[in-house]
Amino acid sequence: MAEKSSVKAFGLWSAVLLGIGSMVGAGIFIVIGEAGAIAGNLVWLSFILGGMAALFSGYSLAKLAVAYPSRGGIVEYLVQGFGEGVFSGSAGVLFYFSQLIAIAAVAKSFGAYAATFIPHSAAWVPNAFALGIMTLFILINLIGASLVARSENIIVAIKLSVLILFVGAALFYVDPQRLSVADMPPVSDMFFAVGLTFFAYQGFSVITNTVEDMQDPSKTVLRAMTITIILVGVLYVATAIAVLGNLPLSEVIKAKDYALAEAAQPIFGNIGFKVMAATALLATASAINATLYAATEIGYTLAKEGNLPKAYTYNVHQSFEGLIISGLLIVPMILFLDLSQVTTIAALVVLIIQGLTHVGHLMRIKQTGANITAVVLAIVSMFAIAGLTLYHTSEKMPHLGFYLFGALGMAFGVEVALRILTKREIVKQTHKGLISSLEDIIK
Repeated sequence: MAEKSSVKAFGLWSAVLLGIGSMVGAGIFIVIGEAGAIAGNLVWLSFILGGMAALFSGYSLAKLAVAYPSRGGIVEYLVQGFGEGVFSGSAGVLFYFSQLIAIAAVAKSFGAYAATFIPHSAAWVPNAFALGIMTLFILINLIGASLVARSENIIVAIKLSVLILFVGAALFYVDPQRLSVADMPPVSDMFFAVGLTFFAYQGFSVITNTVEDMQDPSKTVLRAMTITIILVGVLYVATAIAVLGNLPLSEVIKAKDYALAEAAQPIFGNIGFKVMAATALLATASAINATLYAATEIGYTLAKEGNLPKAYTYNVHQSFEGLIISGLLIVPMILFLDLSQVTTIAALVVLIIQGLTHVGHLMRIKQTGANITAVVLAIVSMFAIAGLTLYHTSEKMPHLGFYLFGALGMAFGVEVALRILTKREIVKQTHKGLISSLEDIIK
């Protein structure tokens, strides 16, 4: 029995598929059009630059995961880097809420795609689909990490097969003239688009949340992170070339919210559009599945460190009560928030917090044994992309900076309030070379 209980849910390829599932979500289906509207036929270069930034960030996070194995991932690394104080606690709380917003946004996207299959559907139908898919994956996560891994493997295999089939066929129909230098936009536009293309890679950090459910993490984490980002990067670049090589830029801009599905129509007809829309449903579903798993682990770690209520740590079947609490917090976000603006803030928050995490890594570079140049490049990449995104979106959202400060203030208020109300000691959950006993709690 002891030997059987030691089997871990995530091997190398399970972790890779979980990472791909989290990354290849609704982002690529929307970002390809949004970024193409900015960078034109140079958008494939924007995806390469976004992928390079993701590789630097992923390297830094992987080294931290091995040195400080924790289900909390980034929230634990913040505590290790900046100490057990209000700053790291507030950043962790802010990161947790940004993950909930991301899940709500993806669930809303799922609902919108699903509603297109019902002619003349009522206004409440998209939200009903969004709440339904949330409930389904909460149940899957309650059953345990093994089912999360297995379900993600199946979903990712299906959606990747469809995407690869589309890209493979579309590349044969590419019109080289559409990708010619004569139609190039200013090179500066390519850099502005990186602020969007990096968002399509967001989700790779979920791999660090699996470290305590992972087989041989000292070898597996970095390999899984690198393989995941490279595979997704190749898919994104090929997809960008396929879309911009088959659709005039004017049509990409016109159909930017569904440009990927629109690009399938000239090749496969109306059925191609519908198949790609159905694939978008799978993509959003798997992103919810993977991100919900990560948010649960983050909430658990924050609660163990005293930054969230202790209820988050209580066992419910094979998961924690924090999973249910997170689900309840997401419901009003789906029903009442304007997620188009809130999601932009959440994306910026993730970039800033990842940048801060890498800054904290510099303070622990001897313990992690990481390459200092790679960590510095991760820091520069995160803050540079955040700056480009803030600059580019400031015209549409002139008060974006104030919203960011408001979000930081809210997280600080939650952190201070919980410290006062719970009077709990804030403690690190891991130390170098030691794996915490959380695994035994789950079992």
